[in-house]
Amino acid sequence: MDNSTDHPLEITTDDLVRMRANPDLLLLDCRRPDEHAIAQIEGSLLIPMQEIAERLAEIEDWRQKPLVVHCHHGMRSLRVVEFLREKGFSTAQSLTGGIDAWSLEVDADVPRY
Repeated sequence: MDNSTDHPLEITTDDLVRMRANPDLLLLDCRRPDEHAIAQIEGSLLIPMQEIAERLAEIEDWRQKPLVVHCHHGMRSLRVVEFLREKGFSTAQSLTGGIDAWSLEVDADVPRY
């Protein structure tokens, strides 16, 4: 299986809207707790970027399941996805534009900051 085709590093908000129907999806928020307190995508799990390496056991079940990481604008989440893929999480993907894009394109009730 060619993961680069089946699971590109980045996905759009439209992709995530479709993926949310999958009960196996993990939406991982890699922002800081203070950012998470301002705005969240419902159902996301907060593990700040700097804690990912030490908290991998918490997401072990998603090595082969859908895993989407988001941050504020998509830069930190892309770095986290690259790290996760190095650690064997072959389906990990980053939300392009982050929670800001989600607020603009999907759910205006999610505050922008």
